[in-house]
Amino acid sequence: MSRQYETVIGLEVHVELATATKIFCGCSTAFGGEPNTHTCPVCTGMPGSLPVLNKQVVEYAMAVGIATNCTITQNCKFDRKNYFYPDNPQNYQISQLYLPICRDGGVEIETEEGGRKTVRIHEIHMEEDAGKLIHDEWGDCSLVDYNRSGVPLIEIVSEPDMRSADEVIAYLEKLRLIIQYLGASDCKLQEGSMRADVNLSVREVGSEKFGTRTEMKNLNSFKAIHRAIEHERNRQIDLLEEGKEVIQETRRWDDTKEYSYAMRSKEDAQDYRYFPDPDLVPVMISDEWLAEVRSRQPEFRTEKMARYKAEFDLPDYDIDIITGSKRMADLFEETTALCNQPKKVSNWLMVETLRLLKENNMEPEDIHFSPENLAKLIRLTDSKAINSSVAKEVFEAIFQEDVDPEAYVEEKGLKTVHDEGALRAAVERVIADNPQSVEDYHNGKEKAIGFLVGQTMRAMQGKADPSMINQVLRELL
Repeated sequence: MSRQYETVIGLEVHVELATATKIFCGCSTAFGGEPNTHTCPVCTGMPGSLPVLNKQVVEYAMAVGIATNCTITQNCKFDRKNYFYPDNPQNYQISQLYLPICRDGGVEIETEEGGRKTVRIHEIHMEEDAGKLIHDEWGDCSLVDYNRSGVPLIEIVSEPDMRSADEVIAYLEKLRLIIQYLGASDCKLQEGSMRADVNLSVREVGSEKFGTRTEMKNLNSFKAIHRAIEHERNRQIDLLEEGKEVIQETRRWDDTKEYSYAMRSKEDAQDYRYFPDPDLVPVMISDEWLAEVRSRQPEFRTEKMARYKAEFDLPDYDIDIITGSKRMADLFEETTALCNQPKKVSNWLMVETLRLLKENNMEPEDIHFSPENLAKLIRLTDSKAINSSVAKEVFEAIFQEDVDPEAYVEEKGLKTVHDEGALRAAVERVIADNPQSVEDYHNGKEKAIGFLVGQTMRAMQGKADPSMINQVLRELL
């Protein structure tokens, strides 16, 4: 009889914080930029340079800790984690081992069965990011870019409470939304501002003892994380079934090949020879400072969902999609405040916006059109200044280039023609040109009127009100 196995998963999630400058110096944290242009003596580890802590980093870390139900360590400090690697300019990383800023939290997720479960958070600590190694295949060498060195990170370390890839994704999505709602990070996995390392082991069902775990790195999308977990689970079960041992090691996931390979044996804390950083003073968080950060916490998704239901009476499906992205929720609220048409705003976001995001392979966070222009478009359709097909064309221009819809309609001559004389003349021409359809209509074929409306719209170059055409057609027929 084959044995049944249970997967045990814990995560280390690194999140780059949305500060304008780095954690210990004044260099820019902007993504991209020519290699080594966002650097100074501090973040390139020059001898004699001294770090100065960025206050905003502490506030973001506290805010994330409060939102994930952690206890805030009001007297915390930084430590040096010593290791030698080309992307680590000082040969140590400033992190927090002994007194991390947040401890003992947790977030609630929905399980596949529809139940609820709390994934406990062991700690959240602040640290600096390393630089980036670029392996040059042509020059047969490795180059290093220190732009990312010193970018502020928080590392969120969970307890080993997850039991499947689906639970891991649910936990990551929950964390990402909390952090985006706080404005603490954009959490773009593809740009590396949110990265997850997966610690995974398997054990026989019913066993209390943990199996040997491996850590997987290089996971930059939820799909890659899901695939890597499934692959590693099966790899470990195959080893155990063959009577072999799982080796504790760090593995690198190659998503194109859907395969992982060993990088190095897993280190323990003592391998890094941690000690308190002598260049940084301890961080003392007063009760007043903590209370101030707590008072600035935003309205999170669950509260927003309840309010949208009560205030705007939107369908649950719309609420679920809109609140699933901070950018969408902001856009919805700001546009609704301008035009007071919540359902119409929701329809534009749910249908046309989602369609264009999908076609352009974009995330909701990449939307750059303004609520003012969407509100203007809704007013133009409400006043029947443009019809629905013209509105879709105008919206595409708003989505791509945030054009002013009023100016765009004027410039392109897209306004609906309300001249009844011109409309009547067009309808009369269409009736004269399509005797067969007229006969079909008189014989009770209701579809024929649709064809005649279409022909009239074409004659009017799409600039007519379909309901008005319908009315005139029925009257003349």
